[in-house]
Amino acid sequence: MEDILMKVLIGISIALIVIVLFQSNKASDSSQIITGGNAVLLGKTKERGAEKFITRLTYVLGFAFIIVAFVISVVLK
Repeated sequence: MEDILMKVLIGISIALIVIVLFQSNKASDSSQIITGGNAVLLGKTKERGAEKFITRLTYVLGFAFIIVAFVISVVLK
């Protein structure tokens, strides 16, 4: 059981790393706070298509990672 959960956790970890690398770079948008164009930074623009899917998949994988890690910590006690 523990071996299967560890393999699932490793798979989720790898998938999470890959998905985070696919996300768009929002660090360049933070420079607009000084120039007054903070509409992008404060989220007034909506994500669409693949960007929205990648963001939601990141949330799901992060939540799955936390749950599986918690289950592993309870099982190993």
